[in-house]
Amino acid sequence: MKSMVGKFLLILSILVLLCCIDLIFRYIDDIFFTSNESLEIINQMLDEANNFHPNIKLVRQVGTSVSFLDLFIENKNGVLVTSVYHKEAAEPYIVPFTSDHPRHVFTNIIDGALTRAVRYSSTLLAFNEERRSIKLLLLYNGFVL
Repeated sequence: MKSMVGKFLLILSILVLLCCIDLIFRYIDDIFFTSNESLEIINQMLDEANNFHPNIKLVRQVGTSVSFLDLFIENKNGVLVTSVYHKEAAEPYIVPFTSDHPRHVFTNIIDGALTRAVRYSSTLLAFNEERRSIKLLLLYNGFVL
């Protein structure tokens, strides 16, 4: 199965080279790309990739905004704006502050969340919204701020 996925990714890479792809990211089985090609050409490329093997199917999400892993990307008049993405089904739970974990675990939770907010937020407004979200999450889980 692993070699089949490798061959599939090779064919997808060739298709990408044949088409005008401006930006592409891949993580395991998730692929994100941007293109200025027409929707017809992009659909044709994805149809060819989907016909490679019956067990591998690409799900397309075409639009001006998309989530990729834990990143939300939006095209605003040709400018890509990014922020942290939270799945709708995600529960607001982290390790409770009153648990018996070593203290460095709690500082790492805060540090990791703030680092993600800084890296993913392309605007100050998006960063402040995420910072507010982090603060509420910490308060909800018993952290003393």
